[in-house]
Amino acid sequence: MSTDWDAWIGRETRSADRLDEALAMRWLATFDLDMPSDAAMPQGIHLALCTPDAATSQLGTDGHPARDNSPDSFLPPVPLPRRMWASSAIEFHKPITIGAAIERTSRIASITEKSGASGTLVFVNVEHATRANDALAVRETQTLVYREAAAADAPLSPPPLAGDTAFDPSEWRAHRTLTPDPRLLFRYSALTFNTHRIHYDAPYAESEERYRGLVVHGPLTASLLLQLAASELGENRLKTFSFRGVSPAIADEPLHLVMRDAEGGYELGAFAADGRQVTKAGASF
Repeated sequence: MSTDWDAWIGRETRSADRLDEALAMRWLATFDLDMPSDAAMPQGIHLALCTPDAATSQLGTDGHPARDNSPDSFLPPVPLPRRMWASSAIEFHKPITIGAAIERTSRIASITEKSGASGTLVFVNVEHATRANDALAVRETQTLVYREAAAADAPLSPPPLAGDTAFDPSEWRAHRTLTPDPRLLFRYSALTFNTHRIHYDAPYAESEERYRGLVVHGPLTASLLLQLAASELGENRLKTFSFRGVSPAIADEPLHLVMRDAEGGYELGAFAADGRQVTKAGASF
């Protein structure tokens, strides 16, 4: 499937936003958080800023904005139908406060094709620089992965929860359990203007992409892990945070969020009820 993607390397797009009080309130309400006393929003709010603005008529079958060969298409037209947010590496430079004017520059850093057990994969690294009131607030490298269509008879992913095993939090410093339900997924999709159907359309998620249920957003799980870190260390204390999706988290199933000390910082993770790891993460203070 090899394609010359050189024309997309270095391609940039710029967007603007404002973190007004209404958006801040919706974000805090989604996570059952209180309004901060100093107007500095918790880390992770940048994920709900400068969101995609493609018209409904420009959406593809999966709900993502369609891609083509035109100069206006920021992401390359990879001819693979399934798209996932695979990982992110984030640097926090300053808190983002309510009322701040936001500017984001996004750049295609690299495009790499690989062959895996599930077929051809194309990885796209996108660098985002988010400025708040003209000062750099967050720098993030996001990795997207495009995959081949799932076979119609492929086993549903992930496997059903194993009833004979359970997650053991005893080796972790901090532990929180919650069950993300479709209401939380819907609110997070609305906050981030994310129309990927695997998060709200259960028949599509099962029949087209072969998931066992609605899929919890990777950035939603990452946001919950950032909140766990804040409960242990205080708000806006992390210098870096990275996360990588390992296995899908499914709505209406318990999710274990954990954190412990590690060399140079902290190890964090999310696990299903039977101990299957969903997300790997790390942070520095």
